Amino acid sequence: MAAPNIVQTATIYGKTVGMAPTTTAGVLIANAAASGKLLKINSIIVANIDGASAYSITADLYKNQTTAYPFAWLISVPALATLVLISKESGFYLEENDSIRLTASTNSKLSVICAYEDIS
Repeated sequence: MAAPNIVQTATIYGKTVGMAPTTTAGVLIANAAASGKLLKINSIIVANIDGASAYSITADLYKNQTTAYPFAWLISVPALATLVLISKESGFYLEENDSIRLTASTNSKLSVICAYEDIS
């Protein structure tokens, strides 16, 4: 099934997910194949919870679970600071079988939240 026509939307649910990215690419959010949904990404915020050092984050749009399109590449997040990777003004849609993956420069130092709309 294709993504729904957003003009004729039946439901929109506001949702938030979080994760602690590691040095291996991990899925922050995914839209399953044949879900019949469209996910509108409103914001992705990265927090560095370490008090001494900066760490970097890489984020990509993983289209059809086969091709990575980075939209953030080794961006440094200062110690005890936050970074807005995606804001409502720069948000985008995740179609069926797409996901957003994150990779950190080290484990256990960054925390990420993503606010999105589940449209069907």
